[in-house]
Amino acid sequence: MIAWPHRLDPLWLAAAGAVQTLAFVHTEAAWPLPLLTLGLLFWRLEQATPRRAALLGWCYGTAWLCAGVWWLFISLHRYGGLPAWMAALAVLALSAALSLYLAAACAGYAGWRRGAASDVALFMALWLLNELARGIIFTGFPWLAAGYSQVDSPLAALAPWLGVYGVGALMAGAAAAGVLLLRSRGRRWHALAILLAPCVLAAVHGALAPAGFSRPAGEISVALLQTNVSQDDKFAADRMPATLEWLGREMMATDAELTVAPETAVPLLPHQLEQLAPGYWQALRRHFSKPGRAVLIGVPLGDFEGGYTNSVSGLSAAGSGATATETSVAAEYRYDKTHLVPFGEFIPTGFRWFTEMMNIPLGDFLRGSANPPSFNVGGQRVAPNICYEDLFGEELARRFTDAAVAPTVFANVSNIAWFGRSIAIGQHLQISRFRTLEFQRPMLRSTNTGATAVIDHRGRVSALLEPHTRGVLQARVQGRDGITPYVWWAGRTGLWPLALAAAAVLLHRAWSTRRRQATGAASPP
Repeated sequence: MIAWPHRLDPLWLAAAGAVQTLAFVHTEAAWPLPLLTLGLLFWRLEQATPRRAALLGWCYGTAWLCAGVWWLFISLHRYGGLPAWMAALAVLALSAALSLYLAAACAGYAGWRRGAASDVALFMALWLLNELARGIIFTGFPWLAAGYSQVDSPLAALAPWLGVYGVGALMAGAAAAGVLLLRSRGRRWHALAILLAPCVLAAVHGALAPAGFSRPAGEISVALLQTNVSQDDKFAADRMPATLEWLGREMMATDAELTVAPETAVPLLPHQLEQLAPGYWQALRRHFSKPGRAVLIGVPLGDFEGGYTNSVSGLSAAGSGATATETSVAAEYRYDKTHLVPFGEFIPTGFRWFTEMMNIPLGDFLRGSANPPSFNVGGQRVAPNICYEDLFGEELARRFTDAAVAPTVFANVSNIAWFGRSIAIGQHLQISRFRTLEFQRPMLRSTNTGATAVIDHRGRVSALLEPHTRGVLQARVQGRDGITPYVWWAGRTGLWPLALAAAAVLLHRAWSTRRRQATGAASPP
């Protein structure tokens, strides 16, 4: 192998972790990049003690997350009002803390490796447990889960079977296998390593890509609004009337069967809205009481005394779970966000001092139901989710346990204006694309500043508005019926099958290691 100065390992692995973030935005061109950087990490772990392996994994993970979520600085400093040094330190601290999972996984690998082919399974299992821990513990932060980088790769064909964490584990295994092949003696192994990986991936893609677990369930016309209101202006009393006027006019001007407005498109609680724009909501209810028209609007609901929710309100002639009491007034459907963002939407225990330093309105929401009904419109069952929620496929899968009422279309409403003109917009688009692959359902995305898009059930963006512009995206969308294997097991058991599979690999390694020690058997060369 190549001579490599060991003292530079932390620096090189930090650089590798940082550069791979390109693959989470430019997925079509850069998806092989994480395979290379993970291969580099695996190679250096092969020669490391558990303590050094923990350091290398921590450097790789911290740089990866810092480079990928640096845009949190914008929300904390520019909009939250924290001093720049404190906002930067908060982003670094978050990245460093979340990378402790990877540090533990790397230390475990260094302690249990044998220098045999079975090390690939060990690395996959530890990588998987690391990502599951980051995605679940303390409500989870699965942004930049490794599988999202593969949305345009051949491995994406496995998304409806294994989900994003399973694809990420296979990616780690492919990187490890490539390194072991390259380390084999003889130039023939070098050639095999170069040829084998793309051939295997192509074979997997060819075998599984045509597999369809869903079927057409009709079409509806949609209009997706992109309000393009900067976070500076969103709560400004002197500018809000003009925004509400544009929003109301565009919602009532479209002839689409379903109109969708972004998260907190109406940023006021009901009593505040009535004070600022009397009759605004009543006018919308009258307009959408007519058959063939429906709207989903992001709006906070509740009050300061009883608590409030980050919600989507649906208006139609007969909304799901509601019946119009007057023919001239639309029925109302309500969806309340379930998975809230720490600090932004709820205050973790012991951190109120931190949130009180920031100037973020409506920052402590109540949680909604874990398994809400869909919004029935145009023969489709539309399942809203709000911003951060579409990172949690295992939670969305709960809505599919009863196939008779399972959603046929997803609708994500988001406000990424908190993060300015950053890579967060592109990253979130790729996350939504991966969800459509897992569920084989289309996704409608109506956002404040981008990316407002229509994504079909195979993860392809069929319509897109230019980010940071104001406009309405009109399209036709095909709903889908049917259940993928991932949805079947994740909806019933969550992520436990993946965790148990990884735990089984570790238990087998621990058992076999103890047996070898007991019998005095030597490790294989």
